[in-house]
Amino acid sequence: MKNRLNITIDETLIDEAKRYAEKNNKSLSQIIEESLKKLVAQGPGKKPNILDLMKQLPKPKGNFKHDSSQTYYEERKGKYGF
Repeated sequence: MKNRLNITIDETLIDEAKRYAEKNNKSLSQIIEESLKKLVAQGPGKKPNILDLMKQLPKPKGNFKHDSSQTYYEERKGKYGF
């Protein structure tokens, strides 16, 4: 069941969030709900995984053959041996 919620947010942030939602063909409510779900799932005091953050970044335009996640794993392997 969905409930209404009244919140107070900076006007500039609201405008930016509305543009983001429109660009991604979602409602502002959907954007906020998804963000809150991620925040709650993360748990208190838990830092987000760098790879999860990288997946949220927009894909670069152009034909790039570089995979940042592969570089991350290779660096971890070299540093920690796994």
